[in-house]
Amino acid sequence: MEKITVESTINAPIEKVWQFWSSPEHIKNWTFASSDWHVPAAENDLRTDGKFKTTMAAKDGSVGFDFEGFYTAVETHKLIAYTLNDGRTVTITFNGDDKQTKLTETFDPETENSIEMQQNGWQSILDNFKKYTEEN
Repeated sequence: MEKITVESTINAPIEKVWQFWSSPEHIKNWTFASSDWHVPAAENDLRTDGKFKTTMAAKDGSVGFDFEGFYTAVETHKLIAYTLNDGRTVTITFNGDDKQTKLTETFDPETENSIEMQQNGWQSILDNFKKYTEEN
Protein backbone atom coordinates (compact mmCIF):
# COMPACT_ATOMS: atom_id res chain seq x y z
CA MET A 1 0.00 0.00 0.00
CA GLU A 2 1.27 3.47 -0.86
CA LYS A 3 2.42 5.73 1.98
CA ILE A 4 0.57 8.94 2.90
CA THR A 5 2.33 12.29 3.34
CA VAL A 6 1.16 15.41 5.17
CA GLU A 7 3.15 18.59 5.70
CA SER A 8 3.07 22.06 7.14
CA THR A 9 5.32 25.10 7.41
CA ILE A 10 5.33 26.42 10.96
CA ASN A 11 6.32 30.04 11.59
CA ALA A 12 8.67 29.19 14.43
CA PRO A 13 12.36 28.30 14.84
CA ILE A 14 13.30 24.64 14.43
CA GLU A 15 14.37 24.36 18.10
CA LYS A 16 10.91 25.40 19.29
CA VAL A 17 9.15 23.15 16.77
CA TRP A 18 11.25 20.17 17.92
CA GLN A 19 10.51 20.92 21.60
CA PHE A 20 6.76 21.35 21.06
CA TRP A 21 6.61 18.18 18.92
CA SER A 22 8.43 16.01 21.46
CA SER A 23 7.62 17.25 24.99
CA PRO A 24 4.66 15.49 26.69
CA GLU A 25 3.40 18.75 28.24
CA HIS A 26 3.05 20.17 24.71
CA ILE A 27 1.89 16.92 23.03
CA LYS A 28 -1.22 17.01 25.26
CA ASN A 29 -2.18 20.38 23.75
CA TRP A 30 -2.19 19.58 20.03
CA THR A 31 -2.42 15.82 19.29
CA PHE A 32 -6.06 15.60 18.21
CA ALA A 33 -7.89 16.12 14.94
CA SER A 34 -10.94 18.00 16.29
CA SER A 35 -11.91 20.08 19.30
CA ASP A 36 -14.18 17.37 20.74
CA TRP A 37 -11.10 15.20 21.41
CA HIS A 38 -8.25 15.63 23.88
CA VAL A 39 -5.09 13.94 25.15
CA PRO A 40 -5.41 13.00 28.83
CA ALA A 41 -1.92 11.41 28.96
CA ALA A 42 1.33 11.45 26.98
CA GLU A 43 4.67 9.72 27.56
CA ASN A 44 7.70 10.20 25.31
CA ASP A 45 11.22 8.80 25.49
CA LEU A 46 12.63 10.45 22.35
CA ARG A 47 15.69 8.35 21.51
CA THR A 48 16.38 5.39 19.25
CA ASP A 49 14.60 2.37 20.82
CA GLY A 50 12.72 4.73 23.16
CA LYS A 51 8.96 4.27 23.51
CA PHE A 52 6.07 6.69 23.30
CA LYS A 53 2.39 6.53 24.19
CA THR A 54 -0.26 9.16 23.62
CA THR A 55 -3.77 8.54 24.93
CA MET A 56 -6.34 10.14 22.62
CA ALA A 57 -9.97 10.30 23.73
CA ALA A 58 -13.29 11.91 22.95
CA LYS A 59 -14.03 14.58 25.56
CA ASP A 60 -17.43 12.99 26.24
CA GLY A 61 -15.70 9.72 27.20
CA SER A 62 -17.40 7.70 24.45
CA VAL A 63 -14.20 6.43 22.80
CA GLY A 64 -10.44 6.53 23.21
CA PHE A 65 -7.26 4.74 22.23
CA ASP A 66 -3.52 4.67 22.82
CA PHE A 67 -1.25 5.74 19.95
CA GLU A 68 2.01 4.01 20.78
CA GLY A 69 5.20 2.56 19.43
CA PHE A 70 8.98 2.85 19.50
CA TYR A 71 11.55 5.06 17.82
CA THR A 72 13.79 3.55 15.15
CA ALA A 73 15.81 6.71 14.43
CA VAL A 74 16.15 10.14 16.05
CA GLU A 75 18.36 12.92 14.71
CA THR A 76 17.85 16.10 16.74
CA HIS A 77 16.18 18.89 14.74
CA LYS A 78 16.20 16.70 11.59
CA LEU A 79 14.43 13.34 11.73
CA ILE A 80 12.15 11.16 13.82
CA ALA A 81 11.25 7.66 12.61
CA TYR A 82 9.10 5.19 14.51
CA THR A 83 7.15 1.98 14.29
CA LEU A 84 3.63 1.82 15.71
CA ASN A 85 2.54 -1.18 17.77
CA ASP A 86 0.58 -2.46 14.74
CA GLY A 87 3.78 -2.52 12.63
CA ARG A 88 3.14 0.59 10.52
CA THR A 89 6.05 2.99 10.11
CA VAL A 90 6.20 6.79 10.26
CA THR A 91 8.98 9.18 9.23
CA ILE A 92 8.99 12.86 10.18
CA THR A 93 11.49 15.34 8.77
CA PHE A 94 12.21 18.83 10.11
CA ASN A 95 13.76 21.43 7.79
CA GLY A 96 14.11 24.95 9.05
CA ASP A 97 16.00 27.88 10.42
CA ASP A 98 15.46 30.53 13.08
CA LYS A 99 12.19 31.73 11.48
CA GLN A 100 10.32 28.83 9.85
CA THR A 101 10.25 25.04 9.98
CA LYS A 102 8.81 22.70 7.36
CA LEU A 103 7.58 19.50 8.96
CA THR A 104 6.80 16.51 6.71
CA GLU A 105 5.20 13.29 7.97
CA THR A 106 5.06 10.15 5.84
CA PHE A 107 3.22 7.11 7.17
CA ASP A 108 1.87 3.69 6.29
CA PRO A 109 -1.92 3.75 6.11
CA GLU A 110 -4.07 1.40 8.15
CA THR A 111 -6.77 -0.71 6.50
CA GLU A 112 -9.90 0.32 8.44
CA ASN A 113 -10.36 3.87 7.12
CA SER A 114 -10.09 5.41 3.66
CA ILE A 115 -6.80 6.95 2.52
CA GLU A 116 -8.55 10.32 2.27
CA MET A 117 -9.89 10.09 5.82
CA GLN A 118 -6.46 9.16 7.19
CA GLN A 119 -4.72 11.94 5.27
CA ASN A 120 -7.31 14.48 6.44
CA GLY A 121 -7.05 13.29 10.06
CA TRP A 122 -3.26 13.43 10.20
CA GLN A 123 -3.28 16.80 8.42
CA SER A 124 -5.80 18.15 10.96
CA ILE A 125 -3.48 17.09 13.80
CA LEU A 126 -0.55 18.74 12.04
CA ASP A 127 -2.65 21.90 11.54
CA ASN A 128 -3.41 21.88 15.30
CA PHE A 129 0.32 21.56 15.97
CA LYS A 130 1.07 24.54 13.72
CA LYS A 131 -1.58 26.68 15.41
CA TYR A 132 -0.52 25.69 18.94
CA THR A 133 3.19 26.23 18.25
CA GLU A 134 2.71 29.61 16.58
CA GLU A 135 0.41 30.87 19.35
CA ASN A 136 2.57 29.81 22.32
